[in-house]
Amino acid sequence: MTTKKSNFKKDPKYELWRYKTFGITWLAYAGFYLTRASFSVAKIGIADDPNVTLTVEQMGIIDGLYLIGYAVGQFVWGILGDKIGTRKIVLGGLTASIIAGFAMGVSSVMLAFGVFSLVQGLSQSTGWAPLAKNITNWFSLKERGVVMGWWATNYTIGGLVGAPIAGLAAVYFLDWRFAFFIPSLILIGVLILFYLIQKNRPEDVGLPTIEEYHNENVSKIQSEESIDKPAEGSWQMTLSVIKNPMVLLLGAMYFFLKPTRYAILFWGPLYISESLGTGIAESAFINGAFFLAGPLSVLAGGYASDKLFQSRRMPYSAISMILLAILLFFFNDIALAYNSSTVSAGLLFMLGFFLYGPDSLVSATAAVDFGTSKGASTASGVINGMGSVGAIVGGTIPGFFKATWGWDGVFIALAGSILIAGILMITKWNALPDSVNNN
Repeated sequence: MTTKKSNFKKDPKYELWRYKTFGITWLAYAGFYLTRASFSVAKIGIADDPNVTLTVEQMGIIDGLYLIGYAVGQFVWGILGDKIGTRKIVLGGLTASIIAGFAMGVSSVMLAFGVFSLVQGLSQSTGWAPLAKNITNWFSLKERGVVMGWWATNYTIGGLVGAPIAGLAAVYFLDWRFAFFIPSLILIGVLILFYLIQKNRPEDVGLPTIEEYHNENVSKIQSEESIDKPAEGSWQMTLSVIKNPMVLLLGAMYFFLKPTRYAILFWGPLYISESLGTGIAESAFINGAFFLAGPLSVLAGGYASDKLFQSRRMPYSAISMILLAILLFFFNDIALAYNSSTVSAGLLFMLGFFLYGPDSLVSATAAVDFGTSKGASTASGVINGMGSVGAIVGGTIPGFFKATWGWDGVFIALAGSILIAGILMITKWNALPDSVNNN
């Protein structure tokens, strides 16, 4: 059955709620990066603090605990996002993230850092899957590539501002602990705004569903799903999403894609500091070039997948991954040859541009495409959970293996992982969700 739009007239109230929902969910996820980036920046100050004796290996363990909590949380909160809704989960996550941030700021021993880092990981993982589901309730599939492209700038801009804010706070107050305190204070403001503005669905404010609002006929396969398949939030729906072969393959792709992003997020400032001899704030700003490319990259990926590749998410992703693997392979050699902050920032910008488009397409747009609106949070949670297991590798390899492999070996290992992700994407070059195929 063909999807139709007839006699469609914009409702100012509906459109206002769409803007409000987009804006507050964008801000909420960007806000999570304030507390997420704190430890990566504080590492430079901790290394110079005689009162805190954390080795590089121990810092790697602390990062690993964060990532374990983040990976476990992705699966748990993704499933619960379909069951109890976005609002309760994200409010709880923001609150716990603020508490964990302050707690790490007053910590001095590895045990305390490790425990609160684990809590921070669990808190941070409440954001992506439930908020992505929130967007699917307010924006329809045909506009989702572009909309999610704009929305996914949240984690690129969050990463761009999070580390510099932490770095400036530490420098201004002459204490690495303020890299935790100031971001946590700012996140309190985000929490209050989210509480006041966010709503889970149009129905929560007396509006029709997005499909009804856009006068979209339901495709044959979607009609069959509504009759034959279990209801949203049921365990049967959860299991059907988890067993979906495309969701599992997207998760495998993300497992090999995500280590690079977290290696740069967690270890980029320290790499810059060691390579160029820069201080805590300057290192954070140079590393920010990686995140600066993010908004451009996710927008390019969203528009290209919708307009150039007709809602296919894999072609743009595969091409970008191959180019990224080549750049990673030669990254450290080029950086060392020039030994320039400008060149290093340029290389990091290119890494970000090739990475963030595929990252957002796999973890957000394709996740909700193939998970459908009923299982969007679960699908996003499964895919991001599998990716987060891969992020454990990216977040811990530099800490454990830098002494043996050196930074060059770390970048080559990341290049190999990205290459595998690109090959997996090529195998699904023309993949589309059934709801598109049947329209």
